[in-house]
Amino acid sequence: MSTLNQEIEKHIKKLVNPLKAPEELLSVLKVKLTKKELKLLKSWAEETSQEEIQSSLSLDEERYGELSAKLIKKLNQEKIKQAMCI
Repeated sequence: MSTLNQEIEKHIKKLVNPLKAPEELLSVLKVKLTKKELKLLKSWAEETSQEEIQSSLSLDEERYGELSAKLIKKLNQEKIKQAMCI
């Protein structure tokens, strides 16, 4: 099982500094992401299947794709990257 930190590192294009400790990181993400985006990220970290994620978040295939793209785009924004890093 991958951790939240590992999952975030997979989706960030260029990470200059290391990410904060998991507890601190989670508090930053709660502020910066929507509840659905955070649940999606946590589900990815827990390696939940796409079907299970779509079911638990009440998303169809298209909405799942949009939410995933939006989440990855947010994780790559400079302000959010700076908040997530040490």
